[in-house]
Amino acid sequence: MFTPKIPPPDTAPTPGTSLVPPLTGLVHPPACTCHHTPTTPAPVPAPAAPPNRLAVQFTPGSLLVAAAGGTAVVLVVGTVLVSMLLATAITAASVAICAVVLRSLLNRPNNR
Repeated sequence: MFTPKIPPPDTAPTPGTSLVPPLTGLVHPPACTCHHTPTTPAPVPAPAAPPNRLAVQFTPGSLLVAAAGGTAVVLVVGTVLVSMLLATAITAASVAICAVVLRSLLNRPNNR
């Protein structure tokens, strides 16, 4: 039941053959019916190279926007990181307080 079903050797494809037969007998109709000889198109001239200039040009307005955007990103990332650090510190402090309380309860069971 769980053994693989391997085809017998006479029906298994050989490594050099394909399971898909080649397409033969396809005849494409001509693109137009005007019976003229096709001419080769003239070569397209290469576009002129653009003049050498800086890749990025900053204007005073774009510098102001970039500085404001960078500041906003730094403030948001800093806020997220500080809040994660604060959450970790609060969790660690509460675990430490629980450990101290449990230790005091377990060391002196008669003094309650």
